[in-house]
Amino acid sequence: MKSISLDITKAAQFLNPGAVDAYEAQAKAAHQSLEDSTCPGNDFLGWLHLPSSITPAFMDEVQTCANTLREKCEVVVVAGIGGSYLGARAIIEALGNSFSWLINNKKNPTIVFAGNNIGEDYLAELTTYLKDKKFGVINISKSGTTTETALTFRLLKKQCEEQRGKEETKDVIVAITDANKGAARICADKEGYKSFVIPDNVGGRFSVLTPVGLLPIACAGFDIKALVQGATDMEKQTSLDVPFAENIAEQYASVRNALYAQAGKKIEIIVNYQPKLHFIGEWWKQLYGESEGKEHKGIFPTSCDFTTDLHSMGQWIQDGERTIFETVLSVEQPNENLLFPHDEENLDGLNFLAGKRVDEVNKMAELGTRLAHVDGGVPNILLSIPELNAYYIGQLIYFFEVACGISGNILSVNPFNQPGVEAYKKNMFALLDKPGYEAESKAIHERLANEK
Repeated sequence: MKSISLDITKAAQFLNPGAVDAYEAQAKAAHQSLEDSTCPGNDFLGWLHLPSSITPAFMDEVQTCANTLREKCEVVVVAGIGGSYLGARAIIEALGNSFSWLINNKKNPTIVFAGNNIGEDYLAELTTYLKDKKFGVINISKSGTTTETALTFRLLKKQCEEQRGKEETKDVIVAITDANKGAARICADKEGYKSFVIPDNVGGRFSVLTPVGLLPIACAGFDIKALVQGATDMEKQTSLDVPFAENIAEQYASVRNALYAQAGKKIEIIVNYQPKLHFIGEWWKQLYGESEGKEHKGIFPTSCDFTTDLHSMGQWIQDGERTIFETVLSVEQPNENLLFPHDEENLDGLNFLAGKRVDEVNKMAELGTRLAHVDGGVPNILLSIPELNAYYIGQLIYFFEVACGISGNILSVNPFNQPGVEAYKKNMFALLDKPGYEAESKAIHERLANEK
């Protein structure tokens, strides 16, 4: 079986000779601190050996629940925000048909994502769409009080009960939440919903291989056993005992920190040449941004979809400020085979491509862009994925997770907390006059009055 692979040569050339190898001791120490649970945030390391600890019986339980939703629902709404939906959406879109939502007589339910915003138009349009649908809900929230998700779930619960009745609703709402406490747990127990536990020691952005990700992915019809097997194999391939020169997680963590500390590269752009990988980039942005953006430190993670964004961001990447580097996701073999046709009139001048696979054109665009960007002063890291299937996506997910833990420890931040996320919530609750926020409400209203 093949594996994803890493090539850092077009990034290392922007550093002094031996600069990446010089990180070996730091990378191994950072990795060791994960294994020893001595790093900051060590109470959130449950993801580290999660893949190899998932039992066949547990996957069967998840699959059985997914099968029930698949049988009873035309649409399954996944209600969650941040890590509670990004991983599932990334994998479902990477593995799915780009036009699945338009296909009639399909065997899989449509998966819709909500609870990740407070857009009134979005929610109104969602509830209208669901009016004539047999729908179910996967409610993902450890506390059950996260504003975006709780607001959405209240709307959906009421609508589901009105359309299907309370008894039938019990079979089509699933809670993924805390084992013992919180509003979502109380609601699930009271209403008799099937529930799964979000482990206390797994943070949201590392939770895709828990029921948070596995249940929606299984509902969409994808092979969660292959996904977990890929992650398990990558767990072995990036283990602490794998030599630094062969350990792609330690290599990736090291080269990006070297570019940041020694070459002034403050922005990392994750790039794909397959539209299906767009949400892999969104998931990756949360994973690295929320893990490393601490103490006024950290690489800014962003993403581009090529070749599309070459016609919008390409100029800036080629000739703009030299504070960036790219990590390119390259899919070696597409799942389909489409040949470019010959045209007698050849008005577009593209007959030189006749008979070639469309992917060959895409690959040459990828290679040409990498050469141009490197020549323009943009270090390039290449991450090759043999093909888009559940096994290799499982590898990719775990690779990025363990590399993130190592990289955050090299940076000397706590990769597993997110204190900055609470600032906007406090202001929002104060502005909405939430009980318990009276002092904050008074202070913020006085501040706004003074700023007028």
